[in-house]
Amino acid sequence: MNPATDRMLTRIKDVYLYIHGNGTVTTENVVQEFSITARTAQRDLNVLEYNDLITSPVRGQWTTTARKVKLPS
Repeated sequence: MNPATDRMLTRIKDVYLYIHGNGTVTTENVVQEFSITARTAQRDLNVLEYNDLITSPVRGQWTTTARKVKLPS
């Protein structure tokens, strides 16, 4: 994979772990935590939602789903 793809996948994994660790977060929390634009945050969140790893119970808020994920130890 090229370096940009590696960075994106690493960031998406980190976003998932951030949401998993904090319970419910807002899109703005993700923007601030990772110093990314709102559009980039939304793109990353959409990837996680598409893969049924997170859900948005309220617009702009995100939480993890019950789907089993192997977390790094």
